[in-house]
Amino acid sequence: MNASQKLANRFREVILNGTFIAYTNYKNELENLDWKLSVQKTENLNTIADLAQHIHYYINGINQVFKGGTLDIKDQFSFDFPPINSQNQWTDFLTKFWNDAEKFAQFVEKLHDEKLQEPFVDEKYGTYQRNVDAMIEHAYYHLGQIVLLKKLTIR
Repeated sequence: MNASQKLANRFREVILNGTFIAYTNYKNELENLDWKLSVQKTENLNTIADLAQHIHYYINGINQVFKGGTLDIKDQFSFDFPPINSQNQWTDFLTKFWNDAEKFAQFVEKLHDEKLQEPFVDEKYGTYQRNVDAMIEHAYYHLGQIVLLKKLTIR
């Protein structure tokens, strides 16, 4: 297995199917979650839906670059989403999240070792590998928050 395949599998672990690091993943935590719990506010914390959409925002932004487009994501907009108001909207979002995450993993798998060491869009952003590693780490960070929020909201 080459480096890009290993990275893609690590990404799939946190979003779609793994349990090695956190004993869970986004799909496991969110797939059967009622939409009302996903948007339930706990004090001044982000909601579960906010955090899931936030990670999806970054996945989509990087996917755009993988497709040959520009890097348009900005931290200041990474929590700007329309509200989720029904189970159908939540389910539709999750379907898009899983599909886009799998596309991300497929893009990563196709990166050659040399490409992993090239600058990502601009040298100031580091290499492709650094950005994929950052996406994985960022996803685990918010996965931990989601797990804690579920414990606070489901009693």
